[in-house]
Parts: sequence; C-alpha cells; structure tokens
Amino acid sequence: MVWKRYSTQQAAARFDDANDFTVGVEEEFQILDPDSLALTSRFEQLQEIAHRRIGNFARGELIASEIEVCTDICHSMASAEADLKAKRQDLFNSATQLGVTLAATGTHPFADWRDQRIIDTPHYRVIDERLRYCAWRNLTFGMHTHVSVRGRERLIAVLNAMRGFLPHLLALSANSPFSEGRYTYLHSTRTQLFTKFFPRCGIPGPFKDWNHYAGLVETLMSTNSISEPTQIWWSIRPHPLLGTLEIRICDCQSDVEDTLALASLTVALAAALAADYDAGRLLPVLGTHEIEENLWRALRYGLDGKLVDFKTKREVAATDAAKRLIDYSAAAQVSLGLEKYIRRAAGILKHGNGAQQQIRDFERTGDIAAAFHNAVRRSQPAGSQATPHNNA
Repeated sequence: MVWKRYSTQQAAARFDDANDFTVGVEEEFQILDPDSLALTSRFEQLQEIAHRRIGNFARGELIASEIEVCTDICHSMASAEADLKAKRQDLFNSATQLGVTLAATGTHPFADWRDQRIIDTPHYRVIDERLRYCAWRNLTFGMHTHVSVRGRERLIAVLNAMRGFLPHLLALSANSPFSEGRYTYLHSTRTQLFTKFFPRCGIPGPFKDWNHYAGLVETLMSTNSISEPTQIWWSIRPHPLLGTLEIRICDCQSDVEDTLALASLTVALAAALAADYDAGRLLPVLGTHEIEENLWRALRYGLDGKLVDFKTKREVAATDAAKRLIDYSAAAQVSLGLEKYIRRAAGILKHGNGAQQQIRDFERTGDIAAAFHNAVRRSQPAGSQATPHNNA
C-alpha cells in the first residue's frame, strides 16, 4: 500500500518508533478589524509579519480571515506551555503591528460566510475544488491536540477507547454559542457546522487493528476519494505524517490557560488508556451511535447538560462525567507532571467554560456583539500590545 508521501509501512514504523506522550497543540485564530470586530481577510500580510517571529509555525487554515499557530513537538507540558504562550504573544503582537486584532472562539458571532475567501495555496485550492459550498460555509475555529502513542496496535486501541471521551472534552471546551448574528442555543455551534458540512468528519471506527485503518485509507486514496490522509477530518485520527494521535474535538479557547488544561487532560487520558492496555486490561470501546448521542448532548448543552453513561444506562451531569475522567487519569497526571494544568480543568467545571461565559454576558446585556467583545478581551495574552477597540 502506498500513500502520498508515506507508504503504509513507513507510517506504521513512525508510530512504532514514537516517543510516548509527546504533545503538540494547534490553535485557529480569527483575524479581526479592531474597531468593528468583523472578520478581515489579512492572512497573507499577518503571516508575513508573524513569520519573522515564529517562522513556519504560523500557517494558513482555509480562509483568509484565519491563522493557525502550532507548537513544536514538546516532551513535557511545561515546555508546551512555554512554547504556546510565547507564540500566542508573538502572534498577537504581529497582529498589532499590522493593525488588526485576534480572537479565539469556536465561531465568529456575526460574520457572513459569503464575505470570506479561500486562501490561494495548492492544498486549499484542492479543498475548494472538491468541497465547494461545504468549504465556503466553514467559518469555524478549533483547537487540536497531538499526543504520541508508541506502537501501531497500541495507538489503535487507545484511539478506539478515546472516542468515547470526545463528548466530555467537547462539553469542557464548548466556546461557540453564536453564529450569523444569532444565539443558536448550541454551546458548540462550531461542531455542528463543521461535522455537518465537511465530509469524513465526526466519530470514526472503531477499528479492528492497524491494518483495518490503513486499508481504509488506502481504499479512499485508490478510489480518488482523498488525495492525502489528512483529508480525513475525523474528530480523532491517527496523523501518519507526524506519528501522533490527533484529537480535534475542541473549540478554540479564549484563555490560553484553558487550552493548556484541555491539552493536558487529553494527554493524561491517552496515557491512562495506554497504561491499561499495557496491563492487559480491557479498554472501554463504545459504539459510534452511542458516542454520537453524547456528542449531540455536548454540543447542544455543554457543561449545562447531561451525558449518558451507557454502562449503567443512566444520565449523568456533564460536570460529573468530566470529573470521572479527571479521576480516571489521576495516576497519569502525576507521572507526566500534569496536575497543575488539570486543576485548571477542574476550575472550568466550577466557573464555566467559554460558552457559558459568552451566554452569561449575552443574557446580561442582550447584545451578541458585547458578549463577543468580552471574549476577544479574554483572548488577549497577558502583556499583549493588542487591544480590541470596540466599545460595545
């Protein structure tokens, strides 16, 4: 089997040789006019300025009013924290130099997709040509965590079980209650938009083994369904070019401390599942329909709602379900030095996630723009030169 750039064997070898539990984080930012807070298509100019500070870690992501920043491969969360915060700072300062500002939420609250343009790169020209309307409608901004799991079969086992945790991570990260000038009453409008418009999205698997996964990719390639493996946009996927398990379920976080909390919990869960696999314990693998029920509950109600415990066949408050995952991964948190970051995750349960904060602001003021303005302020790094001007 041959994939673009990597054969199946090369991809498998990359996973087999991986160092356990390295971490990488990607954040997708909105580029805004500082006065109106409307999306502005200034990606190319912003990337040119940001490149002087952070090099190729500032990248395009479909539309010209969006820019993605990613960390390097980090061997501890402490190094990921330093890398992520430094690059956020540099990116926001680059935005100030250009005369724009940035926001980190899952959707822009009042942008019109018809006013956006796809960036002119070979990769996104292919996406535009293949997806057309489905790509044009995608005004969404996410956060992705890459965690390495050594061993191809071990990776697949962790992926199969981690699928069941995706609704919990989404409930914690929900940060997009507004779209197209409306309060949608969804806590993660981003998830609904992206998974319904893009193909090959949502919950994959489970897979019988590595060959099952690799064979599916080969079939999609050989039948011209995709031209490279990254055109599979599942909410969790192996990334064969990086040798990581990529978790793509989270909304972009306004506060970088929340980004670090969610990335840390993701790493801790992967490590806890890998430890169970190594000990010969049976990993919990839910069916796709069961996970999708919880995914709907998470995107609709976030931490205000309930998830289904399919083992007991009972509803559980989303906050309690998330606490159980924090407890389950406690040993991994200690071994990987993640405790201080996970405490922030517990704080989200107590004080509210981004969606809850935006909704509270909207219910207090009745003004979506004012609620968004507060989210933009929360997006600014400490010490950033960037300040939104909107006085809504």
